[in-house]
Amino acid sequence: MFDVKKVEMEWGGQTLTLETGRIARQADGAVLATLGETVVLCAVTAAKSVREGQDFFPLTVHYQEKFSAAGRIPGGFFKREGRATEKETLTCRLIDRPCRPLFPEGFYNEINVICQVMSYDGVNEPDVLAMVAASAALTISGVPFMGPIGAARVGYKEGEYQLNPSMEEVATGDLDLVVAGTQGAVMMVESEAKELAEDVMLGAVQFAHDACKDVAGLIIDLAEQAAKEPWELAATEDNSGIKEDLRKLVGKDIAAAYKLTDKSARSEALNAVRDKAKEKYAEEDGQTQMTAGKMVKKLEAEIVRGAIIKDGTRIDGRKLDQVRPIEAMVGLLPRTHGSSLFTRGETQAIVTTTLGTKDAEQMIDGLDGLSYTNFMLHYNFPPYSVGEVGRFGFTSRRETGHGKLAFRALRPVLPTVEDFPYTIRVLSDITESNGSSSMATVCGGSLAMMDAGVPLARPVSGIAMGLILEGDEFAVLSDILGDEDHLGDMDFKVAGTEAGITSLQMDIKVAGITQEIMKSALEQASGGRAHILGEMSKALSSVRTEMSEHAPRIETLQINKEKIRDVIGTGGKVIREIVAETGAKVDIDDEGLIKVSSSDKSQIEAALKWIEGIVEEAEVGKIYDGKVVNLVDFGAFVNFMGGKDGLVHVSEIKNERVEKVSDELSEGQEVKVKVLEIDQRGKVRLSMRVVDQETGEELEDTRPPRENKRGGDRGRSRGPRRDGDGGRGRSGGGRGRGRNDDSGNKEGGDAPLPDFITGDDD
Repeated sequence: MFDVKKVEMEWGGQTLTLETGRIARQADGAVLATLGETVVLCAVTAAKSVREGQDFFPLTVHYQEKFSAAGRIPGGFFKREGRATEKETLTCRLIDRPCRPLFPEGFYNEINVICQVMSYDGVNEPDVLAMVAASAALTISGVPFMGPIGAARVGYKEGEYQLNPSMEEVATGDLDLVVAGTQGAVMMVESEAKELAEDVMLGAVQFAHDACKDVAGLIIDLAEQAAKEPWELAATEDNSGIKEDLRKLVGKDIAAAYKLTDKSARSEALNAVRDKAKEKYAEEDGQTQMTAGKMVKKLEAEIVRGAIIKDGTRIDGRKLDQVRPIEAMVGLLPRTHGSSLFTRGETQAIVTTTLGTKDAEQMIDGLDGLSYTNFMLHYNFPPYSVGEVGRFGFTSRRETGHGKLAFRALRPVLPTVEDFPYTIRVLSDITESNGSSSMATVCGGSLAMMDAGVPLARPVSGIAMGLILEGDEFAVLSDILGDEDHLGDMDFKVAGTEAGITSLQMDIKVAGITQEIMKSALEQASGGRAHILGEMSKALSSVRTEMSEHAPRIETLQINKEKIRDVIGTGGKVIREIVAETGAKVDIDDEGLIKVSSSDKSQIEAALKWIEGIVEEAEVGKIYDGKVVNLVDFGAFVNFMGGKDGLVHVSEIKNERVEKVSDELSEGQEVKVKVLEIDQRGKVRLSMRVVDQETGEELEDTRPPRENKRGGDRGRSRGPRRDGDGGRGRSGGGRGRGRNDDSGNKEGGDAPLPDFITGDDD
């Protein structure tokens, strides 16, 4: 019934298996990829015809993580998978970016690639496996895909590269690198690094590419068994005649337009060129008009690329390694916690930093369960930034991807939560764009966090590199313009500090680049990053030591875990009271780390003092501030140290006799007390009379010592000795306890007091 084809190999310590023929047999190509116990199903379908008027390649990639794959039920109200998460969106882009350039020019059939995670073992990440499954499904589907590609994740720890490390290994290592490539060349790079040197990064890419070659070979083995007949493509029409006619008509106009350094002026001139070409073919059929439009774009590419390769002339007149003029400033917005305006040529970003408390952390519900992050970076690209009319208010895949790139560039230099216990949100709003807005976000984000007082290890800068490749000749461009990106062959973004690279991303529009080209681009990017860091330092050279007055302050206190219940109280009563009374936010974790936050320093101090009073042990002889919480006939109970109560006996209120406690004290009254005694049960005996109630200074105890009484009107005493033993008896009207001395005399005892109370009411 099933014609199952399967191939497998050992890969990074696990078995990689690719299978087809059992599942999703009505798709053009379907592959079940397994690594360890992680399983991804990818199905590819392609339209057999092209829509009328179609002039672009409609490749759509979907990636979905099913919660059932990890034995989980989705959170929320709907309990089913919904809109794509950030990780799913980013994985879609990882699959799309290396595959798209490998389809032939002029192929406009719609292709749908759907990858679904069916099983997840918690060790082998499904994103790279999905890339492999998609490549395999495209390869066996029969569509004109000039692959296959392989993909691999590489880590770096203690000087060694790791193939397909677990997420735990990535977290403790220095590198998280994903590479996709054919057997001949690298096609895509995505990475986050902890300030690694250029040669280490280049070695990691090469290490990953070697692993990609092995995977591509395995896919070829599967295709030899299961690939469908390749599609027959329509013969390419010879449009050289139209192209030459247009060259004569608008060639000089195109060359003149690309000599205009202002983007708006250049765009207007190019639009005039395109209108002129349209007018020439206005009475031709739609297909000819569409072909003429494509030929104009080809002429633009030829003219720009030719000028760069032949004489190193760029669109705006810069040298190949020259960075556009930079202007940076901080403190742009008065009420934000930190802000910057970063402008490089005609690319500009307003970046803000907002500091929050632990309850502002982002909760992420994924295959690994609930997790929290205290660093977020969001990137917005409104249509006005490029002078266009368009949709506004929703987050596109591109915005998600650019934001994640800047996130990866900045995260390696962030302080630890222990050193800086804040939740950090960086928001980048692109206000102008002419190339490399994601790198403007990195530079502006670094400045905005420094302006907010976030103690970064070092400032981070970023630069976008381009490539023009013609045969064996190539030119690497620093800080590319938008047009150089569109007309070039590579978009190579590098971010890092003076100590090393923190993020590397590369997209290729041709069939890959060599190690020589990548090495040249990295070296040139290093000089560009250093120049940009120098320009950034003119705005702010070091992290501000004082945070904005509008930012919350957070102070931490580590307590004994056994005291956590005392701070929280029954049902959270104590901690709620602290928050209500002081106005500060209080968070406590299972290890006893307490974070107290407020924009008012006095509120933090009040809350910390309260908490310290709860967890601190009372000390005999020490003076404390207290509050009367209850009056009784024999004295007053006073709360001190936040969570402790003690008794001031009526005899310890004043040095003179007090007839009625309520005549001297009232509930809620602030008093100063000295700890006289703490008994074995923790009961505390306090005194007010030996403390100056105005200054809190200890007073000399001038009251004469109490005389011992014999018999008297109170006190139990032992009676006459009987047979040499102490006896019991009554003396006067009261009860007492006495002890016969060697001479047979009795010592009077103190009157019994409620509970633990001791003292004298004379």
